[in-house]
Amino acid sequence: MTHPMDLISLQDIKDAHKRIQPYILRTPLIHSVFLSERVNAPVSLKLECLQPTGSFKLRGAANRLLQLTEEEKTRGVITVSSGNHGKALAYMGELLGVPVTIFLSTHTPACKVESLRKTHAHIIVTGNSYDEADAAAIEYEEKNGLVHVSSFDDLRVIAGQGTMALEILADAPDTCHIIYPLSGGGMGAGIGLVSRQQSSPVQTWGVSMERAPVMVRSLEAGRVLELPEEATLADGLKGGLGTPNLYSFAICREVVNHTALVSEEEIGQAVAYLFYKHRLVVEGSGAVGVAALLAGKIKPDAPTTVVISGSNINLPTFMELVERYSALF
Repeated sequence: MTHPMDLISLQDIKDAHKRIQPYILRTPLIHSVFLSERVNAPVSLKLECLQPTGSFKLRGAANRLLQLTEEEKTRGVITVSSGNHGKALAYMGELLGVPVTIFLSTHTPACKVESLRKTHAHIIVTGNSYDEADAAAIEYEEKNGLVHVSSFDDLRVIAGQGTMALEILADAPDTCHIIYPLSGGGMGAGIGLVSRQQSSPVQTWGVSMERAPVMVRSLEAGRVLELPEEATLADGLKGGLGTPNLYSFAICREVVNHTALVSEEEIGQAVAYLFYKHRLVVEGSGAVGVAALLAGKIKPDAPTTVVISGSNINLPTFMELVERYSALF
Protein backbone atom coordinates (compact mmCIF):
# COMPACT_ATOMS: atom_id res chain seq x y z
CA MET A 1 0.00 0.00 0.00
CA THR A 2 1.29 3.47 -0.91
CA HIS A 3 2.19 5.57 2.13
CA PRO A 4 0.48 9.00 2.24
CA MET A 5 3.94 10.59 2.39
CA ASP A 6 4.45 9.41 -1.19
CA LEU A 7 1.21 11.02 -2.39
CA ILE A 8 2.13 14.65 -1.68
CA SER A 9 5.33 16.50 -2.53
CA LEU A 10 6.99 19.81 -1.82
CA GLN A 11 6.12 20.77 -5.40
CA ASP A 12 2.43 20.15 -4.64
CA ILE A 13 2.67 22.67 -1.82
CA LYS A 14 4.50 25.18 -4.01
CA ASP A 15 1.82 24.76 -6.67
CA ALA A 16 -0.86 25.28 -4.03
CA HIS A 17 0.82 28.50 -2.93
CA LYS A 18 0.74 29.88 -6.45
CA ARG A 19 -2.87 28.72 -6.96
CA ILE A 20 -4.31 30.34 -3.83
CA GLN A 21 -2.44 33.65 -4.01
CA PRO A 22 -5.40 35.69 -5.35
CA TYR A 23 -7.63 34.52 -2.50
CA ILE A 24 -5.52 34.65 0.66
CA LEU A 25 -3.49 37.20 2.56
CA ARG A 26 0.24 36.62 2.70
CA THR A 27 0.15 37.19 6.42
CA PRO A 28 2.86 39.17 8.19
CA LEU A 29 5.61 37.57 10.23
CA ILE A 30 6.36 39.91 13.13
CA HIS A 31 9.19 39.80 15.63
CA SER A 32 8.03 39.58 19.24
CA VAL A 33 10.42 41.48 21.46
CA PHE A 34 8.41 40.40 24.50
CA LEU A 35 8.49 36.67 23.83
CA SER A 36 12.11 36.81 22.66
CA GLU A 37 13.12 38.33 25.98
CA ARG A 38 10.94 35.86 27.86
CA VAL A 39 12.52 32.73 26.32
CA ASN A 40 15.95 34.17 25.52
CA ALA A 41 15.72 33.28 21.84
CA PRO A 42 14.38 35.16 18.77
CA VAL A 43 10.63 34.57 18.44
CA SER A 44 8.40 35.63 15.55
CA LEU A 45 4.64 35.36 15.16
CA LYS A 46 2.96 34.25 11.92
CA LEU A 47 -0.34 36.14 12.02
CA GLU A 48 -2.81 33.79 10.35
CA CYS A 49 -5.44 35.43 12.55
CA LEU A 50 -5.45 38.23 9.95
CA GLN A 51 -6.73 36.08 7.08
CA PRO A 52 -10.02 37.37 5.57
CA THR A 53 -11.94 34.59 7.33
CA GLY A 54 -10.01 34.98 10.59
CA SER A 55 -7.96 31.78 10.40
CA PHE A 56 -5.39 29.75 8.48
CA LYS A 57 -8.14 27.39 7.27
CA LEU A 58 -8.65 29.60 4.22
CA ARG A 59 -5.46 28.22 2.69
CA GLY A 60 -6.61 24.61 2.61
CA ALA A 61 -10.19 25.45 1.67
CA ALA A 62 -9.03 27.61 -1.24
CA ASN A 63 -6.67 24.98 -2.59
CA ARG A 64 -9.35 22.28 -2.38
CA LEU A 65 -12.20 24.20 -4.00
CA LEU A 66 -10.01 25.60 -6.75
CA GLN A 67 -9.35 22.01 -7.87
CA LEU A 68 -12.98 20.91 -8.08
CA THR A 69 -14.18 19.72 -11.48
CA GLU A 70 -17.09 21.55 -13.10
CA GLU A 71 -19.33 18.59 -12.26
CA GLU A 72 -18.25 18.72 -8.59
CA LYS A 73 -18.88 22.46 -8.46
CA THR A 74 -22.43 21.89 -9.63
CA ARG A 75 -23.03 19.16 -7.04
CA GLY A 76 -21.69 21.30 -4.20
CA VAL A 77 -19.51 20.46 -1.21
CA ILE A 78 -20.16 19.44 2.38
CA THR A 79 -18.05 19.50 5.51
CA VAL A 80 -18.21 19.17 9.26
CA SER A 81 -16.41 21.94 11.10
CA SER A 82 -15.68 23.40 14.51
CA GLY A 83 -16.22 26.74 12.78
CA ASN A 84 -13.11 28.02 11.05
CA HIS A 85 -12.94 25.50 8.20
CA GLY A 86 -16.64 26.01 7.56
CA LYS A 87 -16.18 29.76 7.41
CA ALA A 88 -13.32 29.36 4.94
CA LEU A 89 -15.33 27.00 2.73
CA ALA A 90 -18.34 29.33 2.80
CA TYR A 91 -16.12 32.26 1.80
CA MET A 92 -14.52 30.39 -1.09
CA GLY A 93 -17.81 28.83 -2.15
CA GLU A 94 -19.37 32.26 -2.49
CA LEU A 95 -16.43 33.55 -4.54
CA LEU A 96 -16.41 30.52 -6.85
CA GLY A 97 -20.15 29.93 -7.08
CA VAL A 98 -20.00 26.56 -5.32
CA PRO A 99 -22.89 25.52 -3.04
CA VAL A 100 -21.60 24.74 0.47
CA THR A 101 -23.28 22.74 3.26
CA ILE A 102 -21.73 22.90 6.73
CA PHE A 103 -22.50 20.66 9.69
CA LEU A 104 -21.71 22.01 13.15
CA SER A 105 -22.12 20.43 16.56
CA THR A 106 -24.34 22.05 19.16
CA HIS A 107 -21.19 22.99 21.09
CA THR A 108 -19.77 25.21 18.34
CA PRO A 109 -19.13 28.71 19.76
CA ALA A 110 -22.01 31.11 19.13
CA CYS A 111 -19.80 33.63 17.34
CA LYS A 112 -18.80 31.03 14.76
CA VAL A 113 -22.37 29.83 14.21
CA GLU A 114 -23.66 33.39 13.86
CA SER A 115 -20.86 34.27 11.44
CA LEU A 116 -21.66 31.25 9.27
CA ARG A 117 -25.39 31.99 9.23
CA LYS A 118 -24.57 35.33 7.59
CA THR A 119 -23.02 33.53 4.59
CA HIS A 120 -24.74 31.83 1.65
CA ALA A 121 -23.87 28.38 3.01
CA HIS A 122 -26.48 25.88 4.19
CA ILE A 123 -25.88 25.49 7.93
CA ILE A 124 -27.02 22.44 9.90
CA VAL A 125 -26.37 22.32 13.66
CA THR A 126 -26.70 18.82 15.08
CA GLY A 127 -24.99 16.38 17.44
CA ASN A 128 -23.43 16.86 20.86
CA SER A 129 -19.87 16.53 19.54
CA TYR A 130 -17.78 17.04 16.42
CA ASP A 131 -17.85 13.29 15.77
CA GLU A 132 -21.66 13.14 16.01
CA ALA A 133 -21.96 16.06 13.59
CA ASP A 134 -19.50 14.28 11.30
CA ALA A 135 -21.61 11.12 11.26
CA ALA A 136 -24.70 13.15 10.37
CA ALA A 137 -22.79 14.96 7.61
CA ILE A 138 -21.66 11.66 6.06
CA GLU A 139 -25.25 10.41 5.94
CA TYR A 140 -26.45 13.69 4.41
CA GLU A 141 -23.60 13.63 1.88
CA GLU A 142 -24.52 10.13 0.69
CA LYS A 143 -28.20 11.01 0.32
CA ASN A 144 -27.55 14.23 -1.61
CA GLY A 145 -24.48 13.36 -3.69
CA LEU A 146 -22.29 16.14 -2.31
CA VAL A 147 -18.49 16.32 -2.41
CA HIS A 148 -16.92 15.86 1.01
CA VAL A 149 -14.16 18.32 1.95
CA SER A 150 -12.38 17.33 5.15
CA SER A 151 -10.90 20.08 7.27
CA PHE A 152 -7.67 18.10 7.68
CA ASP A 153 -7.71 14.62 6.09
CA ASP A 154 -7.37 15.69 2.45
CA LEU A 155 -4.10 15.97 0.53
CA ARG A 156 -5.16 19.19 -1.21
CA VAL A 157 -6.14 20.75 2.11
CA ILE A 158 -2.83 19.63 3.64
CA ALA A 159 -0.94 21.18 0.70
CA GLY A 160 -2.81 24.44 1.24
CA GLN A 161 -1.94 24.56 4.93
CA GLY A 162 1.69 23.80 4.13
CA THR A 163 1.96 27.10 2.25
CA MET A 164 2.34 28.78 5.64
CA ALA A 165 5.71 27.13 6.08
CA LEU A 166 6.86 28.31 2.64
CA GLU A 167 6.13 31.89 3.69
CA ILE A 168 7.71 31.51 7.13
CA LEU A 169 10.95 30.14 5.71
CA ALA A 170 11.03 32.74 2.94
CA ASP A 171 10.59 35.60 5.42
CA ALA A 172 12.80 34.12 8.15
CA PRO A 173 15.20 31.62 6.54
CA ASP A 174 17.10 31.20 9.82
CA THR A 175 14.03 29.68 11.50
CA CYS A 176 14.96 26.54 13.44
CA HIS A 177 11.67 25.81 15.21
CA ILE A 178 8.05 26.19 14.10
CA ILE A 179 5.37 25.90 16.78
CA TYR A 180 1.75 25.45 15.74
CA PRO A 181 -1.64 24.22 17.03
CA LEU A 182 -2.15 20.48 16.51
CA SER A 183 -5.54 18.82 16.16
CA GLY A 184 -6.70 16.94 13.05
CA GLY A 185 -3.23 17.33 11.61
CA GLY A 186 -3.80 19.25 8.37
CA MET A 187 -1.56 22.10 9.46
CA GLY A 188 0.91 19.79 11.19
CA ALA A 189 1.25 17.59 8.13
CA GLY A 190 1.63 20.51 5.74
CA ILE A 191 4.16 22.42 7.83
CA GLY A 192 6.09 19.24 8.57
CA LEU A 193 6.32 18.23 4.93
CA VAL A 194 7.93 21.57 4.08
CA SER A 195 10.13 21.76 7.17
CA ARG A 196 11.72 18.33 6.79
CA GLN A 197 12.86 19.08 3.24
CA GLN A 198 14.99 22.10 4.09
CA SER A 199 18.77 21.85 3.79
CA SER A 200 18.87 22.25 7.57
CA PRO A 201 15.68 20.51 8.76
CA VAL A 202 13.40 22.67 10.90
CA GLN A 203 12.07 21.21 14.15
CA THR A 204 8.27 21.23 14.38
CA TRP A 205 6.27 21.42 17.58
CA GLY A 206 2.57 20.54 17.66
CA VAL A 207 0.72 21.98 20.63
CA SER A 208 -2.71 20.95 21.86
CA MET A 209 -4.87 21.40 24.94
CA GLU A 210 -4.71 18.99 27.87
CA ARG A 211 -8.41 18.21 27.50
CA ALA A 212 -8.90 15.36 24.99
CA PRO A 213 -5.86 15.99 22.75
CA VAL A 214 -6.78 13.30 20.23
CA MET A 215 -3.88 13.67 17.80
CA VAL A 216 -1.23 13.84 20.52
CA ARG A 217 -2.58 10.75 22.26
CA SER A 218 -2.91 8.95 18.93
CA LEU A 219 0.70 9.73 18.02
CA GLU A 220 1.80 8.42 21.42
CA ALA A 221 -0.22 5.22 20.92
CA GLY A 222 0.84 4.73 17.31
CA ARG A 223 -2.78 4.40 16.15
CA VAL A 224 -5.87 6.55 15.75
CA LEU A 225 -7.75 6.84 19.04
CA GLU A 226 -11.19 8.13 19.90
CA LEU A 227 -11.56 10.33 22.99
CA PRO A 228 -14.70 11.91 24.42
CA GLU A 229 -14.78 15.66 23.84
CA GLU A 230 -14.26 18.03 26.74
CA ALA A 231 -15.08 21.72 27.00
CA THR A 232 -12.01 23.85 26.27
CA LEU A 233 -10.98 27.38 25.40
CA ALA A 234 -9.22 25.82 22.39
CA ASP A 235 -12.55 24.86 20.79
CA GLY A 236 -11.00 24.90 17.31
CA LEU A 237 -8.85 21.92 18.29
CA LYS A 238 -11.73 19.68 19.42
CA GLY A 239 -12.90 16.65 17.49
CA GLY A 240 -11.70 13.26 16.34
CA LEU A 241 -9.43 12.23 13.48
CA GLY A 242 -12.10 10.59 11.33
CA THR A 243 -12.84 6.94 10.66
CA PRO A 244 -10.93 5.99 8.71
CA ASN A 245 -8.19 8.61 8.75
CA LEU A 246 -6.53 8.26 5.35
CA TYR A 247 -3.71 10.80 5.32
CA SER A 248 -3.15 13.28 8.15
CA PHE A 249 -2.33 10.84 10.96
CA ALA A 250 0.15 8.81 8.91
CA ILE A 251 1.90 11.96 7.70
CA CYS A 252 1.98 13.52 11.17
CA ARG A 253 3.62 10.35 12.52
CA GLU A 254 6.52 11.08 10.17
CA VAL A 255 6.82 14.86 10.38
CA VAL A 256 5.70 16.03 13.84
CA ASN A 257 8.97 16.16 15.76
CA HIS A 258 7.66 17.17 19.20
CA THR A 259 4.37 17.76 20.98
CA ALA A 260 3.29 19.73 24.04
CA LEU A 261 0.05 20.11 25.98
CA VAL A 262 -1.22 23.24 27.70
CA SER A 263 -3.84 23.78 30.40
CA GLU A 264 -6.94 25.95 30.23
CA GLU A 265 -5.27 28.45 32.55
CA GLU A 266 -2.23 28.63 30.28
CA ILE A 267 -4.39 29.10 27.18
CA GLY A 268 -6.37 31.89 28.82
CA GLN A 269 -3.22 33.67 29.92
CA ALA A 270 -1.79 33.44 26.39
CA VAL A 271 -4.94 35.01 24.89
CA ALA A 272 -4.59 37.91 27.34
CA TYR A 273 -0.82 38.15 26.78
CA LEU A 274 -1.22 38.52 23.02
CA PHE A 275 -3.72 41.31 23.57
CA TYR A 276 -1.70 43.24 26.13
CA LYS A 277 1.69 42.79 24.43
CA HIS A 278 0.71 42.87 20.73
CA ARG A 279 -2.89 44.17 20.70
CA LEU A 280 -4.00 40.99 18.93
CA VAL A 281 -7.41 39.35 19.26
CA VAL A 282 -6.69 35.61 19.22
CA GLU A 283 -8.92 32.62 19.90
CA GLY A 284 -7.86 29.96 22.37
CA SER A 285 -6.76 27.44 19.74
CA GLY A 286 -4.68 30.15 18.07
CA ALA A 287 -2.86 30.95 21.31
CA VAL A 288 -1.69 27.47 22.35
CA GLY A 289 1.81 27.89 20.89
CA VAL A 290 2.39 31.06 22.88
CA ALA A 291 0.89 29.33 25.91
CA ALA A 292 3.52 26.59 25.63
CA LEU A 293 6.31 29.17 25.50
CA LEU A 294 4.99 31.19 28.44
CA ALA A 295 4.58 28.03 30.52
CA GLY A 296 8.11 26.86 29.72
CA LYS A 297 6.84 23.68 28.07
CA ILE A 298 8.84 24.51 24.95
CA LYS A 299 12.27 26.05 25.49
CA PRO A 300 13.70 27.03 22.11
CA ASP A 301 17.42 27.69 21.78
CA ALA A 302 17.33 29.21 18.29
CA PRO A 303 15.10 31.38 16.06
CA THR A 304 11.50 30.27 16.44
CA THR A 305 8.20 31.05 14.70
CA VAL A 306 4.83 30.56 16.39
CA VAL A 307 1.72 30.24 14.22
CA ILE A 308 -1.13 32.40 15.54
CA SER A 309 -3.81 30.44 13.75
CA GLY A 310 -7.08 32.28 14.32
CA SER A 311 -9.05 35.18 15.79
CA ASN A 312 -12.60 33.81 15.92
CA ILE A 313 -13.39 34.02 19.62
CA ASN A 314 -16.64 34.91 21.37
CA LEU A 315 -16.35 38.55 22.44
CA PRO A 316 -17.62 37.94 26.02
CA THR A 317 -15.09 35.12 26.44
CA PHE A 318 -12.28 37.30 25.13
CA MET A 319 -13.19 40.24 27.36
CA GLU A 320 -13.46 37.98 30.41
CA LEU A 321 -9.98 36.53 29.80
CA VAL A 322 -8.43 39.96 29.20
CA GLU A 323 -9.95 41.20 32.45
CA ARG A 324 -9.10 38.09 34.47
CA TYR A 325 -5.40 38.16 33.61
CA SER A 326 -4.88 41.92 33.40
CA ALA A 327 -2.74 42.01 36.54
CA LEU A 328 -0.22 39.59 35.01
CA PHE A 329 0.72 41.81 32.09
